Amino acid sequence: MNKVEDLKKKVYEAVQNFDIASLYVLEQKAQDVFDEEALHGFYANILDLALEKLTETLEAHRVMDMNEVQDFATVRALYEYAMEHYSCDKTEDASALFEVLSGLTNDKKFSDALKLHWIASAENITLDDFLSDIADIDATEKLGTFYISCFVKKAQKLLDKSKRDGE
Repeated sequence: MNKVEDLKKKVYEAVQNFDIASLYVLEQKAQDVFDEEALHGFYANILDLALEKLTETLEAHRVMDMNEVQDFATVRALYEYAMEHYSCDKTEDASALFEVLSGLTNDKKFSDALKLHWIASAENITLDDFLSDIADIDATEKLGTFYISCFVKKAQKLLDKSKRDGE
């Protein structure tokens, strides 16, 4: 069996098992082996599974456990989906996704970080401005989180303004 067929088989098995984490393990191989169309399908599989898991989680009225590998992978996929919307200037869609994500997990740091994403996108702050004026990319990279987790002092002003506007 060639590399492409072998990888497709592994991807198919992961999808059949609703195993988003395994798909992320296969991600680099997929980028190396698949053509653009197959790669698009690969990421569509991750998103489909993540949206299905999100629906199940919301219907069960539970939070996702960031220490559980499938929940972690699901949250990562949903975050990437939200950031994709944000990067395409679909701020309303991104804002709605960030709002859901901010209350979806048992991880307070993740929740707090996503609240800033949510507020920024709801305020129609562009992704470029968010990255340059609010996020601390260097500190985030040092922490190694999959999401923007560190922010500059200006972020606190955004939170304070949001609290005042909400009162």
